[in-house]
Amino acid sequence: MLGRSQARPLLTLPPGGVDSEENLRIIRAMNAALLQAHDRGAWMIVHNREVVGLCGYLWPPTAGEVEIGFGIAASRRKRGHATAAVSAMIRAARDDPSVGVLVARTSPTNSASQRVLERNDFTRAGISSDGVDGEMIRWVRVLDNVSRA
Repeated sequence: MLGRSQARPLLTLPPGGVDSEENLRIIRAMNAALLQAHDRGAWMIVHNREVVGLCGYLWPPTAGEVEIGFGIAASRRKRGHATAAVSAMIRAARDDPSVGVLVARTSPTNSASQRVLERNDFTRAGISSDGVDGEMIRWVRVLDNVSRA
């Protein structure tokens, strides 16, 4: 993915880049796993030729379910980019025969991401806790227009 100086030709980065170097390393590892599984679930969020964020599957789909993630550059938040990106991921997942359910997780204090998921018809499906992320709200969106075997 993109750090501060690795933008593709004709694309620019916002002030401060898209994300921290640590998060970009994690995203690169997730994308490598997706590519190895021949999955295309990783995207840049571009607005007016500027990469304003990143989104995608966190790992290849398993048993018809895949977890999504999204992030917008701090200097480009509150402009509808995340809501539009999640909507686009839903459309892409509908065309993916290996996906029937999208899952997302948010911190209980991340009301902005919760609103993005609510706007895209995700439903709260419980709370989980682990040693890495702590307490997280689990969100689910069943893809309604595709029948799966």
